[in-house]
Amino acid sequence: MKSIYGIVPPVVTPFDIQGKIETNLLRQDLDFLIHKAKVHGVAVCGSTGEGHTLNMDETRQITKIAVESANGKIPVITGIIADSTRAVIERGKAVADLGVAALQITPVHYLFRPNDEAMQSFFAEISESIGLPVIIYNVVPWTYLSPELLTKIITEEEGVIGVKQSAGDLKMLADLLKQLNDRGVIMSAVDALLYPSFLLGAHGAIAAILTAVPQLCIQLWDAVKSEDHVTALDLHNKLLSIWNAIMDDNLPANVKYAMELQGRAAGYPRSPMPPSSEAQKARIRKALEGAIG
Repeated sequence: MKSIYGIVPPVVTPFDIQGKIETNLLRQDLDFLIHKAKVHGVAVCGSTGEGHTLNMDETRQITKIAVESANGKIPVITGIIADSTRAVIERGKAVADLGVAALQITPVHYLFRPNDEAMQSFFAEISESIGLPVIIYNVVPWTYLSPELLTKIITEEEGVIGVKQSAGDLKMLADLLKQLNDRGVIMSAVDALLYPSFLLGAHGAIAAILTAVPQLCIQLWDAVKSEDHVTALDLHNKLLSIWNAIMDDNLPANVKYAMELQGRAAGYPRSPMPPSSEAQKARIRKALEGAIG
């Protein structure tokens, strides 16, 4: 659990125009993140990586490439976005032999919300069956887990080691940190508010903004750790401008465009997600120019 901390970008999945994975571009970006940006870990097959569109073989393929690229230097987290206990276990077992540090798993998110007991049983069965540490990806609006339920699951289920707390409610993150009291790893995905997330005690972040501008996020993390709050506040304002420009229903596509502007080939989004519109591109260009020149 202690190896998962700091800046852990959720890597995009580069597709060609037909929707096939561009493995060479994936390797290139992993090399950039690991060796140039010097991130503290990487997460693959999450929502920024369009994990909801990936099948089991693709999940294994991407995970294998990430683990090979990391080569033991940093932890690799694999995301699983599926709608049944059986499907999650199948995908988890498909990557269990590859050397991942943990699985990032969403609650189920079909039309109906399981009750709290069923939700806890879901994560308990998954962690026991796969045998890998589980991080709950608390992101789905209609199955959003309360701080109380998250604390109960992480405290009572040995294989569930933490949560990636998403959405924009900083109070819920603060409540979770207080209630859990360092019994699990809490990664912020409150992209607009990483600075206060770190000040409150989040162990790090797994958030789309990290993938768009990893070096700025590393600088923010380092500034907070060194208590350089003048620098941290300046970086917060830059990151907020970028987040406001990329945040939309096609967020992964906008992250890819931000990467492209910085010389990182990212491929296309997978259909039916649309690429960035001209209006979105203009906003993203302006935000990046203001933040990094």
